Amino acid sequence: MNATLIAVALSLVSAAAYASAAVAQARLAGRTAPGTGTLRLLGRGAWWSAVGLNAGGALLHVAALNYGPLTLVQPLGALTLVAAVPLGARAAGRRVSTTEWRGTLLTLLGLGALLMTAGGSAPHETLTLVEALAVGAGTMAVVAGLSRPGARPGLRHAAASGITSGVASALTQTLTVAVTDHTTGPLFTWRLVVVAVLVSAFAMGGLLLSQTAYRGGLGAPLAVVTLANPVAAAAIGLALLGERLQGGTISLVPALLGAAAAVRGVFLLSRAQAGTASAAAAAGPAPAAPSRVVIRSPRALRPEHGHLRRIRAGRS
Repeated sequence: MNATLIAVALSLVSAAAYASAAVAQARLAGRTAPGTGTLRLLGRGAWWSAVGLNAGGALLHVAALNYGPLTLVQPLGALTLVAAVPLGARAAGRRVSTTEWRGTLLTLLGLGALLMTAGGSAPHETLTLVEALAVGAGTMAVVAGLSRPGARPGLRHAAASGITSGVASALTQTLTVAVTDHTTGPLFTWRLVVVAVLVSAFAMGGLLLSQTAYRGGLGAPLAVVTLANPVAAAAIGLALLGERLQGGTISLVPALLGAAAAVRGVFLLSRAQAGTASAAAAAGPAPAAPSRVVIRSPRALRPEHGHLRRIRAGRS
């Protein structure tokens, strides 16, 4: 089979796995109280099912990169949003609204424009230890700011999840290049150990943040995660790994247009999500079944009750 077709097939299955994981996380978040701790979450089978689906999607994504370039595989990962929106609606027992379809389409078009302008050749440069630590510290500061109490917590946690996942992908690239290219130095160094620890921390942090983001719904938070992930990775590539925009300064125009389209798509998904939540709240809980109360006639007394009544009458 052609290598490009293998890359496309693996990317499609990877997107389906990520979409199923997002729907599973959203359903788990809907059944979990806001104050539930991480330890209780780790004790649920649904959580580990979502973890397994995410891990499977990640492995398929890495396998696809072995057969196709990043400019082909990464945009196909945005199909997660296309698959997750109808899957989430079906799980909730409703149809996908026109607003949700429009928001999904605009987000995908904007994300595709951003990814195509930031695409490049296969990576060769890696982060130094100082750069990796600086990226880790900056990411934790941004996540701490987004996690503070305030308005729209779902979208802010989704942005934090996308950023941490994107940073984890960029750090994973450093590990991959260092392991496959033995000319860069020894295989086991303090730099690679620190990068591996940061990858593990940010990958798990992104998963937990997305779980929190999906408590208010799936569409808009997933769109923000899908958008913030490649943007964060591209920012590290452009700033530290020597990557360049395709087309030079002229490519900034479609990049800005893509960003505007993606923001508009997220807004539509957020509005549709708010409308669905309002409709569910207006419907209220299902009416309870009428209870049956049996009232016995005072004449239907048991023998012992009649005996007590005769004793009381004799005393009086």
